[in-house]
Amino acid sequence: MELPNSSVKVVQVCRVTRVAPASPLPDLSLPLTFFDIRWLRFAPVQLLYFYEISSSSSIDSTFSFDSILDKLKTSLSLTLKHFLPLAGNLTWPKDSPKPVLSYVQGDTLRLTIVESSNADFARLSSNYGLLEAQEYHPLVPQLEVSHERAAVMSLQITLFPNKGFSVGAAVHSAVFDGSTANLFFKSWAHICKHQGATSSSLPDQLKPFYDRAVIDDQKGLGTLFSIQYQGMDGPNNRSLMVWELQVPQDSVRATFEITRASIQSLRGHVMAAIGSDTSLHLSTFSLACAYTWVCLVRAEETKEDEARLVFSVDCRSRLDPPIPATYFGNCVVGCLVVAKTKGLLGEDGLVVALSAISETLRNLVKKGLLNEAESWVSRLSSLRSGRLVGIAGSHQFGMYEISFGWGSPSKVEFVSIDRTGAISMTDSKNGGGGVDVGLVLKKQYMDAFASLFVKGLIPHSKI
Repeated sequence: MELPNSSVKVVQVCRVTRVAPASPLPDLSLPLTFFDIRWLRFAPVQLLYFYEISSSSSIDSTFSFDSILDKLKTSLSLTLKHFLPLAGNLTWPKDSPKPVLSYVQGDTLRLTIVESSNADFARLSSNYGLLEAQEYHPLVPQLEVSHERAAVMSLQITLFPNKGFSVGAAVHSAVFDGSTANLFFKSWAHICKHQGATSSSLPDQLKPFYDRAVIDDQKGLGTLFSIQYQGMDGPNNRSLMVWELQVPQDSVRATFEITRASIQSLRGHVMAAIGSDTSLHLSTFSLACAYTWVCLVRAEETKEDEARLVFSVDCRSRLDPPIPATYFGNCVVGCLVVAKTKGLLGEDGLVVALSAISETLRNLVKKGLLNEAESWVSRLSSLRSGRLVGIAGSHQFGMYEISFGWGSPSKVEFVSIDRTGAISMTDSKNGGGGVDVGLVLKKQYMDAFASLFVKGLIPHSKI
């Protein structure tokens, strides 16, 4: 079986469930909170991890793809003992006011094994090269979604003979936030790397926490969001179909590194410009976001009077009382940053961007995490019009630490940013406290962005 317009062929389609239990599992149901329902119709997030390992590798000179696949599949089944909801589905029963995540006996997680016959693994897994936007599409799975039912996750392992393999994933936005997705992959990798004959233990920091009672919904936001979604595209619309997003034509993909030294240089540049002003937030995240945003606005020659940036803030440690870091599900709020385009294009663009980001973070603390939460779903249509730059991922996830036993990833990608237009952010492949940012842009804009990005990081250059 050949996948359309690709150089890969399907070898096997597996339906994975947890390792066989001593007795049948009961049917399970996990309620969705308002943090989850907010993302009900959002397109799945697609992730991709590359691992280089050849027959001459010093890691394992006797490896075979059969042994790699056996370990990956066995460890995945063992991992599902801890993440059983991942084999379930989202449904919206007629007698339920809200969608639910349910696991029914026989539910499985879809894992597709494919082989690439002639793809250039070195090129695809090189962290700082230029690629066509859709080149990764054959390496990530599609999520099975219909009006009545939506899978939670789908996985794909692609084998590159004598080179390595990749692990691709599509995850439902109403079930996962970045922290939960990262928790799953670190757990799977841990079990794969350390598994014995039947071992599937996880350290406490990797054990998912499922208690929904820790999310207080006194305002009934979950029901409100469900009603608002039902009113979209017709009355009583309980469809679970996600919004389809298209990849702009002539788009290319690239990753850029901001080293720790560059972050320090940017911080010093800002401090020299603001003097004694201590109101700006000068964290690595804020500096990386602000710098990338300014370069992007200039590269795209934004014509709107205002430029908009949105990023997520994890609420787990910020709720009162705080909830465990391993909480399974969505627990983030979106922070919308607005700045005058003229200011971002000016000589002090970085300071303008940081000022806008800092003000948004101060308002989050001052007004509370759930300020204006009632409008999170109702205002989606207005947010989807015009250019809105999102941030996907975080440099704090440690995605380059995810090793299944054959070394760290040679590359990590958020494939779905080619549809959303977001900026991806991970820890630097090269380590050392740096940040890798990824973008998908039309070729002329990417060329302009690359020039601005590199030039602005040269010591003593103006940003």
